[in-house]
Amino acid sequence: MDSVDLAVLRRTDDWLRSGHSVTLFTVVQTWGSAPRPVGSLLALRDDGRIEGSVSGGCIEDDLLMRQANGAAYSSGCKLVTYGVTREESARFGLPCGGTLQLVAEPLIHGEWIKPLLASCDQHQRVRRELDLASGEVQLQTVDRDETFDFDGETLRAPFGPGWRILMIGAGQLSRYAADLAIGLGFEVLICDPREAYNQDWPVAGVRFVDGMPDDAVLAIEPDAHTAIVALTHDPRLDDMALLTALESDAFYVGALGSRGNSARRKERLISLGISSSRVERMHGPIGLAIGSRTPAEIALSLMAEVVAIKNAILAGERENQADQQQRSCA
Repeated sequence: MDSVDLAVLRRTDDWLRSGHSVTLFTVVQTWGSAPRPVGSLLALRDDGRIEGSVSGGCIEDDLLMRQANGAAYSSGCKLVTYGVTREESARFGLPCGGTLQLVAEPLIHGEWIKPLLASCDQHQRVRRELDLASGEVQLQTVDRDETFDFDGETLRAPFGPGWRILMIGAGQLSRYAADLAIGLGFEVLICDPREAYNQDWPVAGVRFVDGMPDDAVLAIEPDAHTAIVALTHDPRLDDMALLTALESDAFYVGALGSRGNSARRKERLISLGISSSRVERMHGPIGLAIGSRTPAEIALSLMAEVVAIKNAILAGERENQADQQQRSCA
């Protein structure tokens, strides 16, 4: 789940603690195109306040109207389906053939919310398992590759950082990039052995990794959900990290620098024993071409590129899953 859904749970917890009742809606199935992915959350307070979204707005309006007309979910979890007919798809703004199914979950106390949020604050990935028949919720710590699952009876939704980024360097650019990355749901790790740069860090939720850059890369054990970017502009530090990062399974490895500096860096890395095929994995200059010049613009460009690659990976995984399902039904 992304940071938007965690924000929904934080607001839900506040509402419950202030004495309101809340119904939590979770997107559990989509057919065709859908505005929001499975796992997306919407909290509807007893007085009509809303936090989060499950569509472009039309379904939210219908949920509000249902509540105003006396629809009650206090008797237990229910499935709500939109877009069964062509007319209904048009009414709710779903693309042709699109269908959306929600679980409506009445919350009275929501005892599971606070420990779930506490685990996420500790950079842990935790799965919420909801039994629709009983309404009982269980939490379990899981790996980063855990994905959303719904079998019609049990909802299993992972929360917390499924993706992470290690930034080498704690300068101004890293601060802007860290702020963006946290908002995008990444766990942010920083390594900078230069004491002058890692003091008074202004971005909350960042974890510093001790040691030199190459040691930091080894320490976090990069996997296919890890991005590593060198931002010190000092080859003595950046190259140390890149030598190790390019041999890892990190899905993104990049380094700050102009085209000329990036070309020279690749030559240095090859001379140090990294294969040319590995070196070609490195993104440099980093970021999408948006004409960025200021640190804030470069950070935006960097995170846009990282997210684009991440989403391409996810799209490929979804296509593979769809192909497997189609073959199994053939």
